Amino acid sequence: MVNEYDYIITGAGCAGLSLLRSMMQHQYFSNKKVLLIDKVEKIANDRTWCFWEQQPGLFEDIVYHRWQQIDFYSNDFSARFDLLPYEYKMIRGIDLYTTVLAEAKQHPNIDIIYEEVQSVFSNESYAAVKAVDKEFHAEYIFNSIFFTDWKQQALQQKNTYVLLQHFKGWMIETAENIFDTPIATFMDFRVSQGEGTAFVYVLPVAKNKTLIEYTVFSEEVFQQEKYNAALENYITSILKIKEYKILHAEFGVIPMTNYKFSKGNNRIINIGIAGGDTKASSGYTFQFIQKHTAKIIDALLHEKNPLLTKPFFEKRFNLYDSILLNVLKHKKMSGDKIFAQLFKNNSVQIIFKFLDNETSLKEELKIMNSVSLKTFLTAAIKEIF
Repeated sequence: MVNEYDYIITGAGCAGLSLLRSMMQHQYFSNKKVLLIDKVEKIANDRTWCFWEQQPGLFEDIVYHRWQQIDFYSNDFSARFDLLPYEYKMIRGIDLYTTVLAEAKQHPNIDIIYEEVQSVFSNESYAAVKAVDKEFHAEYIFNSIFFTDWKQQALQQKNTYVLLQHFKGWMIETAENIFDTPIATFMDFRVSQGEGTAFVYVLPVAKNKTLIEYTVFSEEVFQQEKYNAALENYITSILKIKEYKILHAEFGVIPMTNYKFSKGNNRIINIGIAGGDTKASSGYTFQFIQKHTAKIIDALLHEKNPLLTKPFFEKRFNLYDSILLNVLKHKKMSGDKIFAQLFKNNSVQIIFKFLDNETSLKEELKIMNSVSLKTFLTAAIKEIF
C-alpha cells in the first residue's frame, strides 16, 4: 500500500525539524501534505547546539542561554572578546524536539510516523521512501539519513582528508556560585595536544551550572574513559573545582572532511550532515543547516527543484577548508597555534564572519595574512594544483 504526500522529511534531527518548522511558518505549505518519519521518537536531551547570530533566528524562542562575551585561551595567546553585534547562543536538543513536534501536531496536514527508513528512491516523476512494510511517495524527499558508510567511501578517494570532530560534554552543578553567566569560554587549548587538536568549551547557564565540553580533531574517536579523564582533569586542574555533580552527559561525532557528500538526485534532496551542511574545517553545522533550509523554502515557494539551486558552499570557501585540513592532517602546524594566531590578529567579528562563509575576498586575504604564510601557502599550492 502506497501513501501519497507532497513532501517527506526523513529524520527528525536538527535539519529535518528546521525544515519542518520553516514550512509551518509559511502559508504556502498549509495545504501541502507533509510526512515526517524517523525510527524512534526523540525524548532525550542528547545534544546541545551553540552558534553565533546577529539577529533573532528560527529558534529564538527556545534559546536556552546566550553570551555577550567569550574567552579564548592558549599557551601562546589569551583574551576576552566582546561579541556585539553577535550573540553566542545555546539551544538544547530536547527543547528543539519537543517544541517543533508539538507544533506539528497542531497542523492536520502533517503526519509523524516512527518507523525505520530502509531506503529512498527517486526518478523524474516522484520520490519514494521504503519503510519496513510500507511505501510512501512524494514530490520531494528531504533526507538526513546516511544509508552508506561515508567515511569508508571518503578514505578510498584521492586528495580527500578525513578527520573527525568528536566531543563529550558534562552539564555540571557546583555547590557555590562561581560562574560568570554572560561570558563563555569559546576555546581553551590549555589541554594536551598530543593526540590531535584539542580544546574545551565552558558554557555557564547559571552561576552554579555550566556545560563543559572536551573536543578533539583527530582521525579516530576515543574510548569514553579518555574523555571522562580529560573532563575531570580540566575541572579540577584548570577550573579548580573540587566538588561538583554531573547532571547529564552528551557525546557526538561530526565529520571534518573535504569529501563531497551527495546533494541528492532527481527528487531527493539530502539535508544536514548527510547533505554536506557541515563546514569541513570547523565542524560547524547548525547555521549552515539554517541557510540550506532557507534556500529549500525559497525554491519550493517558486516551484523550483531545490536540488537545482546555486551550490550551497562557494568554491573558494571549499578551498580554504581543504587547505586547513591539509595543514592539520599532515601536522604542518598544530591547531592550537593556528587558532591563537587567528584570534590574536583579527577581530572576533571577522573570524565569525569568515567561519560563516560570509567574508569578502579582501577580508579573507587579511585573515590569510594573519597566520603562518609559509605553512598555509605550501598547503594552498598543493590543494590548487
